[in-house]
Amino acid sequence: MEMPQPMNNAPTNVSFDHGGHEMFDMSEVLAGTVNVLDQYMMFRQYVQDQELLDILDRQYQHVLDGYNRMVEAFSTGQPPTQPYVPYQIKQTQPVVYGLGPTEPKKPNLSLADIKDKGISGHMLGLIKSSGSLLTMSAVEVTNPTLRRLMAQSVPCYIEMAYEIFLYQNKHRYYQVPQLTQQDMTQMLTSFTTVTGKPQMPQPKSMLQ
Repeated sequence: MEMPQPMNNAPTNVSFDHGGHEMFDMSEVLAGTVNVLDQYMMFRQYVQDQELLDILDRQYQHVLDGYNRMVEAFSTGQPPTQPYVPYQIKQTQPVVYGLGPTEPKKPNLSLADIKDKGISGHMLGLIKSSGSLLTMSAVEVTNPTLRRLMAQSVPCYIEMAYEIFLYQNKHRYYQVPQLTQQDMTQMLTSFTTVTGKPQMPQPKSMLQ
């Protein structure tokens, strides 16, 4: 049986300036980003609130643009041709603290039960997990261009997650309990700043 021959006709614009661990991490990051985009597309048909639809569309476009830049930087090892644009939250409002009465959560029994509360919850979970994966993977990347591009993307995922949280919090989908003022005061004052110059020990190599 004739064995397959290795392929030597790699595209000339492909960069091999990547470590082995980096290759696996990037494959996971890019596949995860595709998953976010696909699920956002599926979510769109169930969204009823115009504000949530606007958030979904803006975040979809930002994630898609970031995906294209990352694929380009991954394959070429060079800065992407499209400039980096940080994500901006369109609307902000104060966080509402405290717990109020809500209906107990339970699984949907049909597609007719899908509501904006559940869709926004799925969006938040996707963005938070993707941001965490991007952060953990970025510190394993050896290519400096790709590393910086991934590091730039992390704050955007934080902003997108916070935007979804604010939407959920405003509609009381995501409630935020607080500790008592006494407990918060205790914890807020349990650390203090350092004054004076630390007396750092000498390395053992300098003491010999």
